[in-house]
Amino acid sequence: MREYLDLVEHVLNNGTYKKNRTGIDTISCFAQHYQVDLGKGYPLLTTKKVNFNSMLHEVLWYLSGEDHIRNLRKHTKIWDSWADENGNLDSAYGRYWRRFPSAQVNPQTGKYEIVEVDQIGWVLELLKTDPNSRRMVVTAWEPGNAFTSKLPPCHYTFAFNVLDNMLSCHLTQRSGDIALGIPFNLAAYALLTQILAQETGFELGFFSHTIVDAHIYVNHIDGLKEQLKRTPKQLPHLQIARKPIDELQFDDFQLIGYECYEPIKFEVAV
Repeated sequence: MREYLDLVEHVLNNGTYKKNRTGIDTISCFAQHYQVDLGKGYPLLTTKKVNFNSMLHEVLWYLSGEDHIRNLRKHTKIWDSWADENGNLDSAYGRYWRRFPSAQVNPQTGKYEIVEVDQIGWVLELLKTDPNSRRMVVTAWEPGNAFTSKLPPCHYTFAFNVLDNMLSCHLTQRSGDIALGIPFNLAAYALLTQILAQETGFELGFFSHTIVDAHIYVNHIDGLKEQLKRTPKQLPHLQIARKPIDELQFDDFQLIGYECYEPIKFEVAV
């Protein structure tokens, strides 16, 4: 996908060396943005193989609202490094997507109480009843959690917009590992947008992505340069069973026509 390769090339050519908590230096650029037309195909990178199954299990885990990885780790080890010995994850995205803790006044007692807010459910309701709303925002950033978490949410807020009967999504990300994380983020939020569009009757619009600290780890440079030599192939398509979002299971998704180059090994910086 050309938009992704342009991002890689820009950071390689314009980035500044920067130290970080992992001990592996990066080349970093501030506030990078790209946008893809979801109507042209499902944006799974073709210049290297991306593990679609692992990504799909992760998105379904988000949508479950679980705050542990005991079920997720049966399918992928992607979050093992940040969970505790019991599999609990203090910054689980799904908990905040589906059960965000909100302090609200009880009208009977006049005192604040903590209630859980289903942000995905709220977006679905607005798409069905008020699709022109500019308030279809989901956040995974809860300051008290972020101050103490091993890994506060990277892709921390996203918003949906309907225009010309098309549903689009904009993701804002505080930190983006371009070699490993960004391909997964792109695929995951494109998938989520397609789920919501299908359930609410809209066509697919655009996925727009802003990355505040867009970086390449120095041990990923050679692999990304190899990707830049590869010509992107035609994008695949994604078919999703017509079920309500909370009834969707792994087998309800079918990736069609995915042709890609061989994988490139990138080490995870923890």
